[in-house]
Amino acid sequence: MPIGLGYFSVSFGFGIMAVSLGLDILPTVLISMTNLTSAGQAAGVKIIADNGSFAEMALTELVINLRYALMSIALSQKLDESFTLKNRLGVSFGITDEIFAVSSSQKGKINALYMYGMILISFIGWVSGTFLGAFAGNILPEKISLSLGITLYGMFIAIILPALKKSAGVAVAVAISCALSLVFEFVPVFNFISGGFAIIISAIAAAALAAFVFPVKEEDES
Repeated sequence: MPIGLGYFSVSFGFGIMAVSLGLDILPTVLISMTNLTSAGQAAGVKIIADNGSFAEMALTELVINLRYALMSIALSQKLDESFTLKNRLGVSFGITDEIFAVSSSQKGKINALYMYGMILISFIGWVSGTFLGAFAGNILPEKISLSLGITLYGMFIAIILPALKKSAGVAVAVAISCALSLVFEFVPVFNFISGGFAIIISAIAAAALAAFVFPVKEEDES
């Protein structure tokens, strides 16, 4: 329930943002129903609004959502015998940061019904929040809509800050990505690079440099 309520409030902001960029209510809701990824959806609708290419969309979503593949691989070690191939495919759709955090923290093995229950409640919160946000974006005054749209970016900041305080590598990666984003936005020579590719370049360059300067120490096999 806490994840579902949290998703409801954040997706409300996504719904408002998508409508403000020119999307109708139905496409906005369909995006949430078929993606279930806040950062990916926010970047995706921006690419749509900027008339970006399919290649740009695919690369952006791959870079942003690649972490879910790693989460799924890690979580597969905790699944019990009830997880058939069909269940693994079904649950993989609903793996998000919060779902992974709660599932991986459980003691012992987890079963399919546990995962489906948690994903279903979260999915309902995400989709319903998107619908109400998109609906409100059509009827609320522009100033209020823009103000509520900030909630999505507030969530991103809330995710980054705890890790940034604990890790110098994360802090460096954030600083580099911010600097590169500013360069792509304000330096005229880079105007030919679209917003989606700017995200891709900034993310990969920042992560690569931070990984080189602050490599994660390997644990001994013992």
